[in-house]
Amino acid sequence: MLDTKPADQALDFALLQQTMPSHASRNRRTLLWLLGLLLLLLASVVALVLYLNNFEADEESRSRAADAQWLEQSVQFHFRRLEDDLLLLARRAVRGADPGVAAPLQGGLLWREPGVVIAHGWLAAGPGSDEARAPERWQQDRSAQPANAQAMDTMQATTRGLRRAAYAGLMQQGNGALTDVVWLAVPFFDRGQFIGNYLAALSLERATAAMVPTWFAQNHQVHLATDELNGPVGEMAGSKLFRASMNLPGTDLFLAVTPLGAQPATVPRIFLLVALLFLSGMLVSLWALRRDFVKRQQVQALFQAQVALRTAMENSVTTGLRAWDRQGRILYVNESFCNMVGYRADELVGQSMPLPYWPADQADELHLVHRDIIEQGTQEDGVEVQFQHRDGHLLDVLIHEAPLHTASGEQVGWMSSVLDISERKRAERMAARQQERLQASGRLVAVGEVASTLAHELNQPLGALSSFANGLLNRLRSGRIALEEVAPVVERMERLADKAGHIIKRVNAFARRREMSRERLDLAAFLRRTLLQHQMQRRVSVELTLAGGPLWVEADALLLEHAVQNVVANALHWAPLAGRPGRVQVHVEMAEGMAGIVVCDNGPGVSEEHKEQIFGAFFSASADGMGMGLAICRSVLEAHHGRIDVARDPVLGGARFTLWLPRSDFRADGAPAQDNGA
Repeated sequence: MLDTKPADQALDFALLQQTMPSHASRNRRTLLWLLGLLLLLLASVVALVLYLNNFEADEESRSRAADAQWLEQSVQFHFRRLEDDLLLLARRAVRGADPGVAAPLQGGLLWREPGVVIAHGWLAAGPGSDEARAPERWQQDRSAQPANAQAMDTMQATTRGLRRAAYAGLMQQGNGALTDVVWLAVPFFDRGQFIGNYLAALSLERATAAMVPTWFAQNHQVHLATDELNGPVGEMAGSKLFRASMNLPGTDLFLAVTPLGAQPATVPRIFLLVALLFLSGMLVSLWALRRDFVKRQQVQALFQAQVALRTAMENSVTTGLRAWDRQGRILYVNESFCNMVGYRADELVGQSMPLPYWPADQADELHLVHRDIIEQGTQEDGVEVQFQHRDGHLLDVLIHEAPLHTASGEQVGWMSSVLDISERKRAERMAARQQERLQASGRLVAVGEVASTLAHELNQPLGALSSFANGLLNRLRSGRIALEEVAPVVERMERLADKAGHIIKRVNAFARRREMSRERLDLAAFLRRTLLQHQMQRRVSVELTLAGGPLWVEADALLLEHAVQNVVANALHWAPLAGRPGRVQVHVEMAEGMAGIVVCDNGPGVSEEHKEQIFGAFFSASADGMGMGLAICRSVLEAHHGRIDVARDPVLGGARFTLWLPRSDFRADGAPAQDNGA
């Protein structure tokens, strides 16, 4: 219907335009009708001009009133914010906070704007109050004019009696001339007792310039005015001037506002031309009417687009939405909720408890849960329940409820967001099972680590025992050994057996986390003794570089030797694989309170992807490795409160392993320890 009426009017106007007389041969009656129509149109245009003129005057008056009201509210807001800032300073002053220590005040616009607050300070109440501690400007303004002192006394009496902030001013100079300075007093009460005022001298000219935004100042001229000054200013500005009250208790100050800029051409002049060209005026009227309909259509289209967007958003989210009243009857469900439970919207809307997607064995429990939700809603964590899909499978959901209100604020029900957390619950259960498996694997790794440690440690002494036994047996059978030559061989076999026994005891103690057999070792002598057999190799060059003096650490010699042997053996294995003569370098580095045994080679090095794995149990980059050597080394170093690092050596280009141990040649205070002769 809205679109039909403008179309009919347009057709009527087209017919009228076609039947307008254009020749002198038309009869007099037609001319009289046209003249009457012209006069009627002219009268209508004149009446419309008068109406629009009054309307523009009213609109201008409303605009001025709106500007004045906005300006008053802005002024009140900034001054109330300044009063709050001074109240905070008063509280700090009463508590005796040092301004130089206290946190800086993040105040409002008037507090931050330079030049607005000229002076400020605390003035305590009571007969013993010392006004000499008040701001210096306070005494100057009081002594300048008796009227200033009277206004200041009235301001203080107002703050005490009315328990609110008060103003005094404008202040006068000694010659009676007015300034733009007013005083603000903010009272502070503690348990109903008046403690004192926090005072501030304000420059209203700077405050006005700060409060008036740029967009308002571009079209208006704003300045201070009093009752005495308002009359002359109003005459100079004519009828355009209007004023906005500053509402500062204790003052009669206003803001005089004068609109700036040239006024556009008035509507009556436009419609005077329309009266002369009535056809054009009617076209303009039709065009204005059409523009109104176009705007309405645009608004309607915008509303429809917003509705479509909201509907699309509701249908696109995976969270189910459900609205239900206070009796438990469903009012609305979105598409995600329908997909979640397997029912159509028309099958759910209007349903009451028990709802069709409730599991039969949990209906009583869900009934109680929903009754609790109707009475008090849900907590921040929501409520976890189970729904049953139409096909029978169960799903875990997390429900959050929010009150559903009408436009008048009356609560008519609840709006639910339902999130399917079945996958999360399934993942939590899988994580729990995985954790159990990891703990079981950890126990297996511990057992394997102890077993591998025994295998690594016992391999050398048992192999040597076997070699000595076979050699001795062969020489005895062939009769090529004397009796005096048997004793040294048996003694060496006895030492190797004792060493194997000590290894078993050490590994057993280490596996049970018992105290190790620590002793004070010189790393230099220890490394020379440990690497002696490797330096005799011909296939790989082993270079040992040590400083001149001893370097003392506390360690279990047997376990530390095993760790160093493992790392060096690893370097000897990988050094020749780079396609060039193998080289292994061993030296000692110093750090803060730590000593590091550095073993580097010119092999292919450790790749980035293997750096995080090489110290794990059963990981080996070699085809015939057990994957326990470096894991055992790490366990040994950690048992000594040290660590093992791996990187690429910048000189040789291969792997660089550093075994860090706490130094014992320094006390806790950094002074050298006395040598105990170890």
